Amino acid sequence: MTDAPVTAPIIEFVTPIMGFGEQTSFHLVPLDDDGTLWSLRDATRSGVRLVVVSPLKFFPGYAPEIDDETVAALDLREANEAAVLNVVNIGDDPATATVNLLAPIVINHRTMRAAQTVLAGTDLPLRAPLLVR
Repeated sequence: MTDAPVTAPIIEFVTPIMGFGEQTSFHLVPLDDDGTLWSLRDATRSGVRLVVVSPLKFFPGYAPEIDDETVAALDLREANEAAVLNVVNIGDDPATATVNLLAPIVINHRTMRAAQTVLAGTDLPLRAPLLVR
């Protein structure tokens, strides 16, 4: 089986996503109609895929402060240019899926450049439960 061609936008990471080698070009593909779940698929067709989530639906108070280095690297000029997504770890059972709140992915809508950044000085979890049990 091969992947169907993707027509989704290409997001260019300024540095590779942690733990995923040298891939820096990803297609951002919606997985639902309301813009909550997304897939980041490696544009070079290596098979690398990440499920990411728009956090506000699940974590309404989540408001990460993006460091100046990331803001500069992404050429963020206005706060509304930034979209924040969080990596989901589905594991063996979707009911126990977790979300990485400590290292969000920030995407500049204007430039389509992105970075994963680790939030310093916070106690946000690396594995927050996605679904309330």
